[in-house]
Amino acid sequence: MNDNGLNFEDPLRELGKKIAELENFQTNKGYDLREPISRLRRQLHRTAREIFGHLTPWQKVQVARHLDRPTALDHIDRMCTDFVELHGDRAFRDDRAILCGLARLDGRPVMLIAQQRGRSTKERLVCNWGMAHPEGFRKALLKMKLAERFHMPIVTLIDTAGAYPGIGAEERGQPHAIATNLVEMLKLRVPMVAVVIGEGGSGGALALALGNRLCMFEHSTFSVISPEGCSSILFRTADKRAQAAEALKLTAQDLERLGIVDEIIPEPLPAAHWDPVGAAELLKAALIRNLDQLAPLSPDKLIAARREKYREIGFFSE
Repeated sequence: MNDNGLNFEDPLRELGKKIAELENFQTNKGYDLREPISRLRRQLHRTAREIFGHLTPWQKVQVARHLDRPTALDHIDRMCTDFVELHGDRAFRDDRAILCGLARLDGRPVMLIAQQRGRSTKERLVCNWGMAHPEGFRKALLKMKLAERFHMPIVTLIDTAGAYPGIGAEERGQPHAIATNLVEMLKLRVPMVAVVIGEGGSGGALALALGNRLCMFEHSTFSVISPEGCSSILFRTADKRAQAAEALKLTAQDLERLGIVDEIIPEPLPAAHWDPVGAAELLKAALIRNLDQLAPLSPDKLIAARREKYREIGFFSE
C-alpha cells in the first residue's frame, strides 16, 4: 500500500518495515531469521487487532475514505467473471459515478450496480468522486428494471459522499430521481442485496440501498450527512467533526444495533486497504450467502419482506 495512511496506523507501518528489512536481509545474506520475523508478525497482528478493534467513529470515517481502500471496480474485478458494462440513462448522458453491468458471481448471473469513486486523480475527475447526477440514478433504475425483466438478482455496492449537489443536477431533477429509485426499489420482484463498501452518504447512498438485505463492511459508514456537514450546521464549525461522528451513529456496529443493517462483513486484519484481495473474497462470500438465502423466496414474498424490513426500522413513542 502507498504511504498515505492515517496517524493511528503508524505502529503498523513501522512493524511492516522491520519485517520487510529482515526478510530482505534473510534473502540476500542467507541467514535464518524465521523466528524473529515470526515474532514480529505476531506483534503486528496483536497491534492491528488492538488499534482497529477500538477505533472511534471519526477514525472509522477516515478508514472508509482511505485513498487505498478498494473501489467498487476493484471488488468487481476480483470477485466476478464475464462482467459486461451497460451505459446510459436513455435521456441525457452516461454518468460515470455509477457503474452498471451484467456479471457472474460464482457462476450465478447478477446485475451489478455500483458507485465508483475512481483510483487516480484522472479517474476521480471522470467519476466525480462517486457523486452521481440524476442521470446516474436513472441509469441505475433502468438496469434494475432490466434485471427484473430477466429474473436476475441485483447487487449494489455503495461508496459515495452523497449525490452531487450542483446546480445542473438540481435543474435536471436530482431529488426526483432519488425519490423515484426509492419507490421503485420497493417494488422489484427479484432478490436485492446492497452493501456499503466505504462511505455511505445521504440520499446518494440511500438511492441504491433499499434491498432485501443491507450489509456493511466492518469499517464502512452510513449516515444522513457527513460529520463535517453535521458539525457545520450544529456548531457553526467543521472542527467538531469527531463529536458529530459520535452523535450520528454512523458505524456498521451502531447501525446493526439499531436494526438498520442486516450483516457486518468482516475486513481482513487490519482493514480492507491493507488486503484488497482478502476483502474481495469476504465480500464475495457474503453476497453468495445472502443471495442463496433469498433465492427460494417468491417475488411476492421478496416484496413483502423488503417492505416489512423498512417498516420495522425506528422507534416511536407518543
